[in-house]
Amino acid sequence: MKFIEHSLRYTWQSVSKMHNEEAKKYGGTLSHAQALLNLNPKKGIPSTSLGPKMGMESTSLSRTLKSMEELKLIKRVSNPEDRRSVLIKLTEKGIDLRNLAKKNGLKFNKVVYEKIGKEDINIFFSVMNKINKMIKKKKIY
Repeated sequence: MKFIEHSLRYTWQSVSKMHNEEAKKYGGTLSHAQALLNLNPKKGIPSTSLGPKMGMESTSLSRTLKSMEELKLIKRVSNPEDRRSVLIKLTEKGIDLRNLAKKNGLKFNKVVYEKIGKEDINIFFSVMNKINKMIKKKKIY
């Protein structure tokens, strides 16, 4: 019997490494790309909403945002609706890299769909959804 966790972890590490190698060409990381793609390019997003949206712990997110700020990809501005919170907004450079990250993500999807086929991809998503439901409903442990 094959271990499902091993296959999931191995595949994610391969995907992550591939995206990190591509992002490195532009001075970024996969975490930067994920954050850029989760930011609203026009309105920004409250910093407290970004972590849950990305599935990132606050300490990892803080490091990522600090790095992105140093690279001038984002800026923090006061939230006009709630002065106690901060909005994370994209800079022009951040918008350019967001567009590149989106293009690369779409290319990955296109190639995978072409090589694997829509039917198998749908089965993959169905299996992932079933595993997630079992975990959320505590059907395993």
